[in-house]
Amino acid sequence: MASPNGKMAGILFFIASTQFVLGLIVAEALYPGYSVSGNYISDLGVGPSSMIFNSSIFLLGLLSIIGAYFLPRTLNFRALTILLVLMAIGAMGAGVFTKNFATIHGAVSSMAFAFGGLSAITSFKVLKMPFSVMSVILGLTALGALVLFAGGLLTIGLFESIEAQDSVFFLGIGPGGMERMIVYPALIWLAGFSGHLVAMSEE
Repeated sequence: MASPNGKMAGILFFIASTQFVLGLIVAEALYPGYSVSGNYISDLGVGPSSMIFNSSIFLLGLLSIIGAYFLPRTLNFRALTILLVLMAIGAMGAGVFTKNFATIHGAVSSMAFAFGGLSAITSFKVLKMPFSVMSVILGLTALGALVLFAGGLLTIGLFESIEAQDSVFFLGIGPGGMERMIVYPALIWLAGFSGHLVAMSEE
């Protein structure tokens, strides 16, 4: 039976993920001298592109929370819903508490990073092959990159400076590159998961 709730959740998750990817691209283009590898993603939230970036990441969280509201009416898997909500709260928080609020921003960004990867891994239980395996790979990639990113921040003195610096933990792609290895796999998963929900709602 077709499920309008599943379709709505899928549409919201798709809009949430794709608009943030596009918003990120625009924000990067509007920030003079911005380096994808050498700058943090959060630098976009305090520079000339701050309005676009902060609005886009807040919308990512808001639409994901609304999508999560419809999810239990389609999938009876509470753990995934909770993880998605926590990810969404972190994303919204990152848009409100910018890099200038160093401690809070770090906490909410970590929420978005960690719970985004965990959501992808947990979704394995409700997905079919081969996307279930792909979701686990994407989630593990995001969490592995998060561990490396955290290790890099510790080695460069996270609490001494908020300016981006390189570290051996960033594997040659810089702090911004490693951050994107956390964010992009989760966004790719969310877009794919949205398609699964829409297709399932048509069955």
